[in-house]
Amino acid sequence: MKYHAVSFGDFQCGHCRNHVSATHVLSGVNNRNHCPYCLWSRHLDLYSAGDRLSACKGKMRPIGLTMKKSRNKYQIKPGGELMLIHECVECGDLSINRIAADDDPDSIMDAFLSSQTLGFQTFARCETQGIVILTDSEVVQAQLYGALVPA
Repeated sequence: MKYHAVSFGDFQCGHCRNHVSATHVLSGVNNRNHCPYCLWSRHLDLYSAGDRLSACKGKMRPIGLTMKKSRNKYQIKPGGELMLIHECVECGDLSINRIAADDDPDSIMDAFLSSQTLGFQTFARCETQGIVILTDSEVVQAQLYGALVPA
């Protein structure tokens, strides 16, 4: 009899229906709540990552990318960690989520490109919550694929 080991927290994506492993070794994150294939998430957390206290439980669509500011005061270059921005399709709540090691880079780039057509209201809503939507494709490409060296 064959069976597959399933990690606690594994789930089926509510958007693309793929199986998503929550195993830390694969994802590199402790609180996995988005799909590495389509990047859709679920509104689980209320106050902090991993608290799972949200009553909403709605689907959250990826709407763009932002940078989480580094706490390293000795950092030479400005920047930080590339983060996904999600918007709940049920309640409209916004959140940022760490990009996991197994997230599809092309899907991340697609989220960035689609964010460039978001309306002013979405940019303003993000800004009021301290979320700055990235608009510089060179920053995103460097974060995803490494710095490009001029030929």
